[in-house]
Amino acid sequence: MKDLHIISEQTIALPKAAYQARHFINGVAQDSADGRKSDRISPSHGVVVSQAALGSDVETEAAIKAARAAFDDGRWSRLTAKARGAVLNKVADLIEANVEKLALIETLESGKPISQSRGECGGAADLWRYAASLARTSHGDSHNTLGPDILAMVLKEPIGVVSIITPWNFPFWILSQKLPFALAAGCTCVVKPSEVTPSTTAMLAEMLVEAGLPAGVCNIVLGYGNPVGALMTSHADVDMVTFTGSTAVGKMITKTAGDTLKKVALELGGKNPQVIFPNCDLENAADAVTFGIYFNVGQCCNSSSRIIVHEDIADAFVARVVEMSGRVAFGNPLHHDTQVGAIVTPEHAAKVDGYVRAAVAAGAEVCIGGAVLTVPGLGGQFYQPTVVRGVTPDMAIAREEVFGPVLVVLTFRTLDEAIALTNDSAYGLSAGIWCDDVHTCLEFSRRAQAGTVWTNTWMDGFPEVAFGGVKQSGQGREIGSYGFDEFLEVKSLVMRIGHTRAPWVKKA
Repeated sequence: MKDLHIISEQTIALPKAAYQARHFINGVAQDSADGRKSDRISPSHGVVVSQAALGSDVETEAAIKAARAAFDDGRWSRLTAKARGAVLNKVADLIEANVEKLALIETLESGKPISQSRGECGGAADLWRYAASLARTSHGDSHNTLGPDILAMVLKEPIGVVSIITPWNFPFWILSQKLPFALAAGCTCVVKPSEVTPSTTAMLAEMLVEAGLPAGVCNIVLGYGNPVGALMTSHADVDMVTFTGSTAVGKMITKTAGDTLKKVALELGGKNPQVIFPNCDLENAADAVTFGIYFNVGQCCNSSSRIIVHEDIADAFVARVVEMSGRVAFGNPLHHDTQVGAIVTPEHAAKVDGYVRAAVAAGAEVCIGGAVLTVPGLGGQFYQPTVVRGVTPDMAIAREEVFGPVLVVLTFRTLDEAIALTNDSAYGLSAGIWCDDVHTCLEFSRRAQAGTVWTNTWMDGFPEVAFGGVKQSGQGREIGSYGFDEFLEVKSLVMRIGHTRAPWVKKA
């Protein structure tokens, strides 16, 4: 504790009243039919920061019905791409105008630092603008070499009604990786945010109305996975489900959606490694490792929760990461200098701690941290920055997604061994390599089983570049043109022109 940089004071005042989050169905903000609500208590400040309508089958059915009608009558799906893009660009403008309001409630609901909430919410506007550009540039193919009397075209059409289910760790960003791309394609949507962080999604509804999105095109139902999410993934009027969250829930969604053969896109867990070679910028690598594990308190599917370090530099490199870990600013997320805030729930903090305790019991060594961190005036829903050495590849802490500020250290001798350790995982979301030899970087990048590979950097992302995983990290892609295509169906159109086709039945 004495070696940690703890911030207890704050630079932003708490809101005077809890935010009231409501459903948004067929263009109307509304409470639940039975009047039920859920309270969200801030993990960092221990006060009720929002009250959200708690949905049931009634609201979910109504939202799906509205989305189905809006798609089938073409009020959005048959609108010109120019008109759809104009609405998305207006939403982007409104997001930027409301960054402070969005960021404050997201920080209070999730526990993440206000600086990261601002970056997430403000940066999401770029996703909306890029999706708008894809709407304008989408096209199919034509085939005019099939004969003088045949012209064929391949058309891209919106898939239909899309259920969008988002997690608590990046509620506004992940919503914006899905919703604008679905809308750009011409789909209509039903959205369910996590019951833990519902408010920024509810706030977006006001912006959609102001931007001119027709009623019924995007509907928002707040509440729990059961019943809301369950009905969104099983309903016959839903054509596609896109989900971000745990691998366990992703598997359940795939099984449920299989009954109606819906398309399913999943962005799930990860156990992402960074491989560190001696011939790289070790200072930069240590900083990236520190960022990669403590950003969003490690509650990130892309968290680099494993480092695989060459044994020649392992001691010095780990010592440097430990030293940097002690200088990361932990504490009150409403202070502009804070880099790491609170764990989302007490139950999750206990789960994180359980992994560390089990590793120690199995013979691992905690180099720093390894316990709940109490911030003066804010309580104990924080977890110390933690680095664990002496880990073997078979330990749960090295194989399972801890989803907290816990870094595990493995070592290697050869490139083949590093790649084997990288791929020795049920997950395949991201991987990274630090090395000044381009040949080594390229070989690693081609052999690593991951949807994204970073070389000499970590977690750089762009709206143009697809994101998603392999193996149990998911299926399908988000953002970029590939993410846009997830929301499109391909239709072949074959036309005979100018001549009568040859008869099949002989004339009498």
